[in-house]
Amino acid sequence: MKVLLLKDPKDKDSGPDPYVKELGSYSLEAALIPVLSFEFISLDSLFEKLSHPECYGGLIFTSPRALEAIKICLKDKSKKEAWSKSLKQMWNIKPTYVVGKATASLVEEIGLIPQGEKSGNAEKLAEYICSKEKPNSSALLFPCGALKREVLPTVLREKGIPLESLTVYQTSQHPDLQESLSSYFSQQGIPASIVFFSPSGVKFCLQHIQKLSGDLINQVKFAAIGPSTAEAMEAAGIAVSCTAGSPTAQELAAAIHRALQPQNC
Repeated sequence: MKVLLLKDPKDKDSGPDPYVKELGSYSLEAALIPVLSFEFISLDSLFEKLSHPECYGGLIFTSPRALEAIKICLKDKSKKEAWSKSLKQMWNIKPTYVVGKATASLVEEIGLIPQGEKSGNAEKLAEYICSKEKPNSSALLFPCGALKREVLPTVLREKGIPLESLTVYQTSQHPDLQESLSSYFSQQGIPASIVFFSPSGVKFCLQHIQKLSGDLINQVKFAAIGPSTAEAMEAAGIAVSCTAGSPTAQELAAAIHRALQPQNC
């Protein structure tokens, strides 16, 4: 059976995409279609803030893209030297809070130690941060996207934990999305399952998928990587067949495998 993953492929240098590999272990044939395009902004401002760890109580990352923004900064030789010589060590005295394994592994790549990765979503991470931080302490620096949800900032604000958000990327529809979807459906047919990885993905893809699937759309098992994506799907009128217990390839593949069992049809 075929599964369509609405996400970017993993960086080719780091081996096969873990979602494709994990679904393959259940004899499911997965394909990837990139949905989103990202523009990185305010990078000078980002590194300026990273250059003053003494002003902050720690870092928060809820998206791999925010780490990509930092990695772009560190391509500059002088910035990379400053990071390696002192900044990295100064930040490592403070907590670096993250959601999910993908974000945690990127945090480790820049030499920081992630915590809270098992939270799984912004709501649970906010609860975790509140259990660790004291009200009215130094602000936590939160590099984020323009479309960030307000759940985490709201919870921290209500608990009196200062947060300084900085928008470091903007999200738009991938320029090849419509063509890629049309090509997939014409060559592969309608997949057994379609997986959304973000609320933005729902916004940009759903109309095309409905048009390409026609009356057969009810046969598709729609899956979500996490609760915020599932909420966006339900709000758009999609019946969500399964949601990954945590945003990992193993949890998602297991959930899709269960949803595709004959007794669930």
